[in-house]
Amino acid sequence: MHDDLPPLTTIPPGLYRHYKGQRYEVVATARHSETREAMVVYRALYGDQGLWVRPAAMFLETVQVNGQPQARFAPVAGEIIESKNSL
Repeated sequence: MHDDLPPLTTIPPGLYRHYKGQRYEVVATARHSETREAMVVYRALYGDQGLWVRPAAMFLETVQVNGQPQARFAPVAGEIIESKNSL
């Protein structure tokens, strides 16, 4: 029974830009099978376009860039996702 599961932090699917400039497509939010931690499944939109996972809390955190707070991943509106791979 999974009634004791913590709420799942969800990240809306779509296009995001990492603070270092690269673009990623968030595919889904999942739960780690052992820790129950919310994880973000995302695809790089450059290079081999590999799939990655990262804890949702880390995906959503703020980082310091040149002394200024900035989202680690920021949603990007109005751009079309061009992915050559699918799940």
